Amino acid sequence: MMKFDLLHTDAKTHARAGILHTAHGDIETPIFMPVGTVGSVKAVHARELADDIHAQIILGNTYHLYLRPGTAILEQCGGLHKFNAWNGPILTDSGGFQVFSLADARKLTEEGVTFRSHIDGSKHLFTPERTVDIQRSIGSDIMMALDECCPGDADYAYAKKSLGLTQRWLERGVKRFRETEPLYGYEQAFFPIVQGCVYPDLRRAAAEHAAAQDCVGNAIGGLAVGEPTEQMYEMVEVVNEILPADKPRYLMGVGTPANLLEAIERGVDMFDCVMPTRNGRNGMLFTWQGTINIRNKKWENDFSPIDAASDCCVDQQYSKAYLRHLTIAGELLGLPIASIHNLAFYLQLVKEARRHILADDYPAWKASVLPRISQRL
Repeated sequence: MMKFDLLHTDAKTHARAGILHTAHGDIETPIFMPVGTVGSVKAVHARELADDIHAQIILGNTYHLYLRPGTAILEQCGGLHKFNAWNGPILTDSGGFQVFSLADARKLTEEGVTFRSHIDGSKHLFTPERTVDIQRSIGSDIMMALDECCPGDADYAYAKKSLGLTQRWLERGVKRFRETEPLYGYEQAFFPIVQGCVYPDLRRAAAEHAAAQDCVGNAIGGLAVGEPTEQMYEMVEVVNEILPADKPRYLMGVGTPANLLEAIERGVDMFDCVMPTRNGRNGMLFTWQGTINIRNKKWENDFSPIDAASDCCVDQQYSKAYLRHLTIAGELLGLPIASIHNLAFYLQLVKEARRHILADDYPAWKASVLPRISQRL
C-alpha cells in the first residue's frame, strides 16, 4: 500500500519530515522532483539521476506523453518506467496546465477541455475520466486530477467559476480512479489539486473539498503563475491549515531555492519545477554561495570547482572556467553538466532541510543559509 509516514514536525515551524512509500521505492520528504515532461529529464541520463543527483522521484506529463509517444506505445512497453528505464517513482501531472498554456483553440465545457495539439494541430478532448485512463496507461505512481489552472490575476468571479468546474471534475476523476485498476500490477495514487487563485475563502473551500475526497495526498496548484510571492506564501498557509497533516502536500511548479525553503517552513512536502534544468541550460547555476551567470567574463579564468560545497560529482570534476567555455561555445557537454549540477543542488538543499527539521533547528539553519544562496555572484 502506498502510504505516508510523518516522522517529525519542527518544534518552531510547520516544517515536516516524512517518508512516502510507493511501489517503486520510498521517498524521503521534503523532496524536490526533477521534471521529465516527455519521459526524460532534459540532458540527463536515468543513471545520472539516480547516482549523481540522488533523485528519488521524477515527473512526466500526461499532455505531452499522450501526444507522443502515445498510450498505445506505452502500454506495449509496459508503462513509462520500462520505456524510459527509470526504476524509481514517477508522478504525472494531468496535463491541465499544458492544455491551458500551450494548446491553441481550447474550449472548456462541463464535459472537459477540447484543444488542438501544439505539434500538428489535431483536435483532442481531455475529460477527468480520460486523463485518469491515460495515467493508467502511463503507469505513474502518483496521478493528478484534471483541473483548470486559473490565472494569477483572475478576478474573483472568474476564479470562483473556475474552482467550481475544477471541483466537479475532481469528483468525476476520483470516481473513475476508484472504479478502474492499475494496468501493470502495482498500486497508483491519485492526488486532488487545490485551486482558488489568490482568494483565501476560495482556497479554504478548495482545500476542504480536496481533503474530503480522502486521497493518499493532495496538491496545491495555481501558484507561481504571476501573483506576488508573498501572496503565494499566504495561500500556502491558508491551504495547509486545512489539508490533512498525515498526508503529503505537493506544491506544484515551485520554484526558486528560496521558494522551497519558505514553503517547507509552511508545511509543504513535495516540489517540482523546470527551473534547475531550464536555467542551467541557459547558463544560470544555483550554488551554496549564490547564483552564478556562468556566461559572465569574470569566470573566464576561474579554475575552482563549480561549487566547492556541493557533494555532486560534476562540481568537483569541472571548473567554472571550463563550464563557461562550453556554454559560450555552444558545446552540448555544457548542458548535462549544468543540469546535473543544478538538480543536485536542489536535491542537496531539501536533504539538508530534512536533516535540520529532524534536528529541530530548521529556522536557525534557514536564516543562516537563505541570504547566501539568494545572492547573485
